[in-house]
Amino acid sequence: MPASDPLSQIFGALADPTRRDILARLSLGQASVGELAEPHEMSLAAVSKHIKVLENAGLIGRKKDAQFSYCTLVASPLKDLQGWLDAYRKFWDDNLDQFETYLAELQRGDPDSKQ
Repeated sequence: MPASDPLSQIFGALADPTRRDILARLSLGQASVGELAEPHEMSLAAVSKHIKVLENAGLIGRKKDAQFSYCTLVASPLKDLQGWLDAYRKFWDDNLDQFETYLAELQRGDPDSKQ
């Protein structure tokens, strides 16, 4: 993935279901690359590429212990994502409130409602 802003890297990392599965597994605690690869029908090298994308996005940390590499979830970048999404949540909440009001007016037969 080319260098870009952090939010784009996070969205890019989350775009793949394998990477989302890896993050879900890491939410339970640290895991080795081998443990992360187990549920997926792919090579360790392929899983390592997914881990590298997550690592570049700042979503996981990796440490070596002898011959094993362990990954942990780094949740702080998800706060940036949540902040971005919150602005759109307000937009949708406001629109849904307006739609709910409109439906209530239609049910009452309000002549001032737009049809």
